Amino acid sequence: MKVRIGYGLGVRTHLNDTSFFDVVDALEDLKYDSLWVSERIGAEAPDPVVAMSVAAARTKKLKFGMSVMVLPGRNPVLLAKQLATLDRMSNGRLLPAFGLGVADVAEQQAFGVERTTRAKLFNETLEVVRKCWTDELVNHDGEFFQLNNLRVLPKPQQQPPEVWLGGIAPSELKRVGRTADGWLPSFVTPADGEGGWATITEHAKEHNRSIDPEHFGVLIPYALGEVPNALIAGLAARRPDLADPSVLVPNSWDALTKMIQEFISVGASKFVVLPIVEPTSATHWISHLEEASRILLPLQN
Repeated sequence: MKVRIGYGLGVRTHLNDTSFFDVVDALEDLKYDSLWVSERIGAEAPDPVVAMSVAAARTKKLKFGMSVMVLPGRNPVLLAKQLATLDRMSNGRLLPAFGLGVADVAEQQAFGVERTTRAKLFNETLEVVRKCWTDELVNHDGEFFQLNNLRVLPKPQQQPPEVWLGGIAPSELKRVGRTADGWLPSFVTPADGEGGWATITEHAKEHNRSIDPEHFGVLIPYALGEVPNALIAGLAARRPDLADPSVLVPNSWDALTKMIQEFISVGASKFVVLPIVEPTSATHWISHLEEASRILLPLQN
């Protein structure tokens, strides 16, 4: 099992100017596995396709993905071409990860999708994207999209790119088992991960599929010190089953290392760590990444 550790930038990141270049360069130089960028229209986080393109242009080995890109409301053909182009130009380093989008009415209006149709639209959009990546001529007759002998080029270098999904709700675990190539949940315990992976594996079997055991990953938000009260309150609402929701956010390097090791023991091998309180400048980011590399990268094998 190959343990790999990457870094995530959350929706609150302010790395949306040339300081992003410096952080990308540091991730490459320090030999982190990957960079993951988030999407939120109403936040400072940069557009994921633009950010990944910049990362691809500045690096040779660093992989990059979205955590996550909103899929319902996007044109699947144009998105497939964008991502295929990026995958080819980066020599196959794209890690696509998609989601339904935040449950926020104001945010959802940007995508023009009713909440009640998001799941069905997500499923069909992903199906069309994959057809565009693999089929010489794309034919599709669905509820939302109709395509007839459409040629979409270029094809991605990866054939096809492996799609990662997140979530721990029963419906989300079923979707992962039915459609995904990898699982990347966030704000979960090792017990959540172990149970969720077992459920996903079972659902995959029901659909005559199998998911590579190396594709069980976790996004772990962490703090160095006190976890913000607003986050704890939000987690308490999100996870009423937990007596102490702060267990979802390790608050020191030692606690983060321990959590990663616990996830490894239940089968996870791909990790994205994300600082809840982000360094305040590119210089501070680089120092933070250097410190983290000495502590976390020895966990890779």
